[in-house]
Amino acid sequence: MSPPRSISPTLVLSAGKTACRACGHELAPVEASWKDVAVLDERPLGEGGGPMFRTDGGVLLRRFYCPSCGTTLDTETALPGEPFLVDRVDWS
Repeated sequence: MSPPRSISPTLVLSAGKTACRACGHELAPVEASWKDVAVLDERPLGEGGGPMFRTDGGVLLRRFYCPSCGTTLDTETALPGEPFLVDRVDWS
């Protein structure tokens, strides 16, 4: 078995699955969105980023956590109702 490959500072690819780097918890097959199984904290940007980030446009801060160890895996900003950003890794 090959060692895990780093795909971000918080995620690795191991045995065809995206996994948490901190604890090794397998989140999803590499073809699927790992964000769908992560713990999601979604709140207005001003609440998560502090008063200097308050917006009138309803911008949200999304934080994704490992369901096993609680490590923050990723963050993104979005408008309400927008789908999660999809990160793709091209190994070619």
